[in-house]
Amino acid sequence: MAKKIPQINASSMADISFLLLIFFLVTTSMDVNQGLARRLPAPIPPDQKVEDTDINKRNLMVVKINSANQLMVQGQLMDIRQLKEEAKRFILNTNDESYFPKLYEEDFGAPFGTVKYTKEHVISVQNDVDTQYQVYLNVQNELVAAYNEIREECARKYFHVGYNELDEDNQKRIQKIYPQKISEAEPKNYGGK
Repeated sequence: MAKKIPQINASSMADISFLLLIFFLVTTSMDVNQGLARRLPAPIPPDQKVEDTDINKRNLMVVKINSANQLMVQGQLMDIRQLKEEAKRFILNTNDESYFPKLYEEDFGAPFGTVKYTKEHVISVQNDVDTQYQVYLNVQNELVAAYNEIREECARKYFHVGYNELDEDNQKRIQKIYPQKISEAEPKNYGGK
């Protein structure tokens, strides 16, 4: 007669495995994907006809990023560290240069009075399908930083406080003078590698 071998009771092993799994899920840190904070326009009603908008060439700043992650602004290679200042020059056009957006004068009430601004400017960001996401984010950050600095300077000039310290109404008044106009085109294949 064969000798019986005692078996180990494994019923509690499943409970221990489950507890370990929960422990590791709770204690493990996960990478969070970066995203862009954008306020999208309202959807176009289905019965409304979409018309193409012609933009004067001087009102358009074209920023392209190729597959080699090289930045080209208005057809010229540029280092990303120069992009914010170039965008500010384009948006403000303080010297009323003919190759930057046309300046308009408008009375925005107290404390602004009559302000010269480029109400028709647009910054168009175009990237290659192979552009690295981090480079694309860096370009977006530089452009948004240009608008933020312009708004900050305006708040300090007229209200003597930072933009974030203003109430919502005054922030909207500054946004009306300096609206953020960044157009993002569908990625294409520009090459460059």
